[in-house]
Amino acid sequence: WELPLGKGRTLGRNARGAADAVVGGWQLTGIYRWTSGFPIGVGNGFTWPTNSNMYGWGVLDGPKPATSTTKNGDGAVNIFPDPSTAFQAFRHAYPGESGNRNILRGDGFFGLDMGLSKRWKMPYSDQHSVQFRWEVFNVPNSTRFDTQSLSLALDQGTSFGNYTQLLTNPRVMQFALRYEY
Repeated sequence: WELPLGKGRTLGRNARGAADAVVGGWQLTGIYRWTSGFPIGVGNGFTWPTNSNMYGWGVLDGPKPATSTTKNGDGAVNIFPDPSTAFQAFRHAYPGESGNRNILRGDGFFGLDMGLSKRWKMPYSDQHSVQFRWEVFNVPNSTRFDTQSLSLALDQGTSFGNYTQLLTNPRVMQFALRYEY
């Protein structure tokens, strides 16, 4: 979005010379992304409910546990506010059962990237200009965890529901100066 500042614009319409060089030619850019979370399921671990060595899903044996990303007392980040109660809500599938697939939903993705740039035309030629850019990725410095890194198998009782990886990167800024001719 080209800001309405400087010579010939809404604000500073009559700006000339140094005044236009300071207030004119600014642009603002941005990208906003938001997604809902991916569906996930609790696995049987190393207990196979079939005759072959095929992975199965755990069975929900009671009310579905609430999901809300929570930091545990030991510093681990968990998808469940109460991991022990969530672990007890599931059981191994019996032979012939298929279990419950994708009954939970993980965190979604949220991102906001923005940029601010300024262009100066060179006094010796309208074909030459200098552009300054300041770009910020993950402006709010939001943290989202990767549901693919969850420990959701029924043989992982001590780490059940723990995240091990981030889906987002921390805030990053970059600056650029570009000469165009």
